[in-house]
Amino acid sequence: MAADPEAVGHEPLSSTPPSTRGDDDAPSTTQVGTGSSAGGSPALAGFHIDVDDALTPDPRTEDMFVVRDNKFAYSPGQLSKLLNPKSLSAFYALGGLAGLQKGLRTNLNSGLSQDESTLDGGVAFEDVAPKGTPKYGANGNTVPVPKDSNSASVPPPPEHIEAGSAFADRKRVFRDNRLPEKKSKTLLQLAWITYNDKVLILLTIAAIVSLALGLYQTLGVVHGPDDGAKVEWVEGVAIMAAIAIVVVVGTLNDWQMERQFNKLNEKHNDRTAKVIRSGKSVEISVFDIMVGDVMHLFAGDLVPVDGIFINGHGVKCDESSATGESDLLRKVAGHEVFAALDEVAKGGAARSDIEKLDPFIISGSKINEGTGTFLVTAVGVNSSYGRITMALHTPQEDTPLQTKLNGLADMIAKVGGSAALVLFIVLFIKFLAGLPNNHENPDQKGQTFLRIFITAVTVVVVAVPEGLPLAVTLALAFATTRMMKDNNLVRVLKACETMGNATTICSDKTGTLTQNKMTVVATTLGKSISFGGTDAPLDDEAPKLGETSNGASPASTIPNVSITEFVKSLSDTFKRLLVQSNSVNSTAFEGDVEGEHTFIGSKTEVALLTLCRDNLGSAPVQEERTNANVVQVVPFDSAVKYMATVVKLPNGKFRAYVKGASEILLAKCSKLVTEPSSDELNTAPLTDDDREMLLQTITSYAGQTLRTIGSSYRDFESWPPPELAGSGELTAAEFNKVHEDMTLVAIFGIKDPLRTTVKAAIKDCQRAGVYVRMVTGDNILTGRAIARECGIYRPEDGGIAMEGPVFRRKTEEELKELVPHLQVLARSSPEDKRILVRILKELGETVAVTGDGTNDAPALKMADIGFAMGIAGTEVAKEAAAIILMDDNFASIVKGISWGRAVNDAVKKFLQFQLTVNVTAVVLTFISAVANGEGESVLNAVQLLWVNLIMDTFAALALATDPPTASILDRKPDRKSAPLITVRMTKMIVGQAICQLVITLVLNFAGPSLLGYNMSNEGEAMHLTTLVFNTFVWLQIFNELNNRRLDNKLNIFEGITKNYIFLLINLIMIGGQVLIIFVGGQAFKITPLNGKEWGLSIALGAISIPFGALIRLMPDSWAEACIPELAWLKRWNAKRDEKKQLKKDKKKAEKQARDAEKQRTLEDAERASSSDESFVAPPPLRALTSLRGKRVETHIRRGFREYMHDKKASVKQKSHKVVPRSKTDVRGGSLKKPT
Repeated sequence: MAADPEAVGHEPLSSTPPSTRGDDDAPSTTQVGTGSSAGGSPALAGFHIDVDDALTPDPRTEDMFVVRDNKFAYSPGQLSKLLNPKSLSAFYALGGLAGLQKGLRTNLNSGLSQDESTLDGGVAFEDVAPKGTPKYGANGNTVPVPKDSNSASVPPPPEHIEAGSAFADRKRVFRDNRLPEKKSKTLLQLAWITYNDKVLILLTIAAIVSLALGLYQTLGVVHGPDDGAKVEWVEGVAIMAAIAIVVVVGTLNDWQMERQFNKLNEKHNDRTAKVIRSGKSVEISVFDIMVGDVMHLFAGDLVPVDGIFINGHGVKCDESSATGESDLLRKVAGHEVFAALDEVAKGGAARSDIEKLDPFIISGSKINEGTGTFLVTAVGVNSSYGRITMALHTPQEDTPLQTKLNGLADMIAKVGGSAALVLFIVLFIKFLAGLPNNHENPDQKGQTFLRIFITAVTVVVVAVPEGLPLAVTLALAFATTRMMKDNNLVRVLKACETMGNATTICSDKTGTLTQNKMTVVATTLGKSISFGGTDAPLDDEAPKLGETSNGASPASTIPNVSITEFVKSLSDTFKRLLVQSNSVNSTAFEGDVEGEHTFIGSKTEVALLTLCRDNLGSAPVQEERTNANVVQVVPFDSAVKYMATVVKLPNGKFRAYVKGASEILLAKCSKLVTEPSSDELNTAPLTDDDREMLLQTITSYAGQTLRTIGSSYRDFESWPPPELAGSGELTAAEFNKVHEDMTLVAIFGIKDPLRTTVKAAIKDCQRAGVYVRMVTGDNILTGRAIARECGIYRPEDGGIAMEGPVFRRKTEEELKELVPHLQVLARSSPEDKRILVRILKELGETVAVTGDGTNDAPALKMADIGFAMGIAGTEVAKEAAAIILMDDNFASIVKGISWGRAVNDAVKKFLQFQLTVNVTAVVLTFISAVANGEGESVLNAVQLLWVNLIMDTFAALALATDPPTASILDRKPDRKSAPLITVRMTKMIVGQAICQLVITLVLNFAGPSLLGYNMSNEGEAMHLTTLVFNTFVWLQIFNELNNRRLDNKLNIFEGITKNYIFLLINLIMIGGQVLIIFVGGQAFKITPLNGKEWGLSIALGAISIPFGALIRLMPDSWAEACIPELAWLKRWNAKRDEKKQLKKDKKKAEKQARDAEKQRTLEDAERASSSDESFVAPPPLRALTSLRGKRVETHIRRGFREYMHDKKASVKQKSHKVVPRSKTDVRGGSLKKPT
């Protein structure tokens, strides 16, 4: 069978390289090739089998190694070490396939018995493992003790398995192949989650107090005939209604998003698999697969469990979704691998390809080619796929806006409470001062006191922004609905708000920035004609293959035309030559993928076959192969980097077509094709100048990140030729004897093209202040060049490109210095991606991450916003993500940023509007209540209800529906530490509040003299209070227009005609106000106004628009200087952040100290045991420290003698009041031994 040229130099065991030890990372326990270079070239001298550490339990997985009444040789934990990461040492330590067969009580040929239930007897680890292998690695043969702090989210093993049921013991020890179902939340649970918000809780308290007092006023007080409607309870009920609306809207949104997500992931999980049971192949549900089963592998299978390859033919796995490895990995039989390892263990020479031997079958991978069988070693929660899925069950962090709103709720509660307390004290003192002259009866005095208390409570109720949660919820709901049209499915409602302030995006390359569709974009046919490949080199550091001896590159004289003209210029003879050479030198085939008829196989071969089909008139590939009389196939060999196929021509001669690495094929050529328009196949000698020019073409293609493939042929009179007479199977080494004097046909340039929208999208990100980084598993040359092509990599600005193996060896301090400048991370593992995200978050960045594979899930979960691919993404990746890109397109992320910013802006606009209303209302209530003889406010409770609730709710809806403008990406994102209320917002809030207070207070106190109202006349007095109320409402209506902008630009009407909801809601508000003035009557304690008063109200209200323009013209620095509180607030915030950071640093230092202490404990215990053979510190004591607390930990921290010495010193201290020596004295060895 022919193999894939893409497989050149791939490294099966480098897909998840062991990471260096970090603070929170499990130590790398396996070294299967310590001499490997970063580039993957094996240094065989460094290869060794480390059985002493191979089975060491990773932190937080100790419970997987403890099994009661284990009738098998292994625990699930020991078997998990095979793939954590792929470990040849662990495979050897478990005894290879023979050991696994015996230890798991199965048979590699006949599989498990169909009649198995409860097993008799047991198998010991020592019976199956190589002699002297420690059962638990570095722990020796001591059973590891699970720690209380185990954070692994693996549920406890099943307690009750029916005795005598099928595979009872096997299920008890290794479990079945099911993951605990993640239950969808009920509507009530979603409602409770929505309600648990500080602002809503604060509102609830205000509503309860307001309702209680309102009911008392309505039902517990005697009302006169002129007291108006008994509606004091309405405000409390209205606030509760607002809370209910917020909870219902938020709950239904979350429920709808969850339903959409479940619909997206609808698949028949209950697939079937073929296993061998009792010697027969049977088809069973994947849920019924057991550890010890022998399972069949077929091309196209998605592997549901982990295991070890037994045998088969040409099995190649695509592990990109499971490990991030982009190349297909060839699987090697377990017996062959164990034999090679055993040779090394006995001191023999290691095979040259020992590091590439890969017998591991990993769950979540896909079988691309071949058939075979494998032994199942892990299922369900113990499999690689299962462990990643269970690790995602972690609580969501609060979004930056949530955190800031919670802080605002606290501040409002304190400020409102303080203002209410001050007002109550002032009015109460005034009440007490008037008591000597107060001749009312006790009941009336009690009523007066109650009015004072109600006025104070009103201040708190007015201060609380009822509409704020509604504004946030409506903005999010509106944005998520519209984002779905932009191919963003928002799974977590608050994610789009966080997206608006993303400061950095860590993006995948394949499929996100590129089309994930390899395409032939350039071809040079001999030296006659070419198309494409004329771009300038993208990577300054690309290798220069074609430079002449003086360092100059020869100019190309090959005509370059469009692909259409290229095809037109070819004769049918040349087209047949290209079609046949590509068809026979390929293993790809045609089939249907997700409803689309396409080629299936190696991406390079698919690209070449697609070129032949779409442009050269190729028949179906199978038909082309059948028509070509194939005589012999030379399989691909990575040592020579080519494959060949020999066909018999109609004239009786034979032709060998060769396809492979272009520079290698060029070196074997002595001729090239000419005159492509001729019906005859003409050739010409390949001169040195031609060779230099073609080498330069290869270099130019490589510089443009093109993968170059060469095609050549040679005709033979007979086959096999004399040089190969007597040869058996034709290998590449044998074919090398005749691989000379070839004729070069073409050099193809293949690449995965960028998506057409990517360059513009990245420019938009840079304009918006969002730092884009590329994280790819590809090599650094390709990664760097593609990053430069799309505008990510800019070395001239100090940008850095780095490989994963180098990145992960850096210290924390080095990483924090390096990461801000890192633009490309190539050859990266999932762990590298997770480290990068963690460091960025520690640096205060709001991080967005894209991913499509199962291996991306931890980074997607850790990021502030995880974007999973809707088309190429695995279910695990989608489960971990907050937003799903339905079109897998980077440009959709930019749309997500725009909508996120629109949400943030909507909340800030509303907050600016709401706080202006609240500040004005609180101050107005305070001043008018203190100035009023009866302690009553100029705006009564029902009027405030309209202003503070109905108006705010409408305003929330109006301001939340503004779509993002084109200019929304013209500013930098807000950092997590940025205040919710900015200087510009404070300037507008304070300025408008002053404007409104001046107008309303002047009307209230100077109105009688200015407008000629007779306050002794009750009707005229009511006209004045109605005028104040109407003016106040119109001030809010016009101020709402002001709040459509947050910046200092003056055009507040931009895009207003596109937002019909805003216009409609404003018409409703105006209509409602007119209706209230004319028919509100007794309920609002108002009277209808005449035309002059209406004109005055609207004119005074309109003042807020020109006044807003004046505020915008005032520099922000002046505002900061005018409001010293802002500077104080900044200092307070800075101190608070500093305290938080100190706390974090302290925790980190304590953790490092504990780790160092544990290390010293081990060293001291070793020293103690070596100095006194009679005392050996038992290993289990180390584990007891976590079970029995700090007291025990301090007692067993060092050797027994030092402990006894400490006790003596303690006794002496108590009796003689002597200060004991420090612990450092003990460790330093300065204390004498006790006699």
